[in-house]
Amino acid sequence: MHVKKGDTVQVISGDDKGKVGKVLSVDPKTGRVVVEGVNLKTKHLKPQRDGENGQVVTKEFPIASAKVMVYSTKEKVASRVCYSFTAEGKKVRMLKKTGEILG
Repeated sequence: MHVKKGDTVQVISGDDKGKVGKVLSVDPKTGRVVVEGVNLKTKHLKPQRDGENGQVVTKEFPIASAKVMVYSTKEKVASRVCYSFTAEGKKVRMLKKTGEILG
């Protein structure tokens, strides 16, 4: 998967196109990611116990990982991810457009 938990990403297609957010969780099995502030849905929760009230909760739902690109906050641009080796021989993730190394 090209995105990891904690990456800053930009949505490139769909209703939330152009939004930038942080990846909250990744599901490699289904190829979906949950991004902060993206794909918000309203969920109505029933009361679980006597005396408890029901709630209306707004939360993020997963979107396809193909709909997001890693976003550079320094250059303000979205880019694909490539893999490169440092001088010490360590493999690192790097943005193709900017050359920025992802930590």
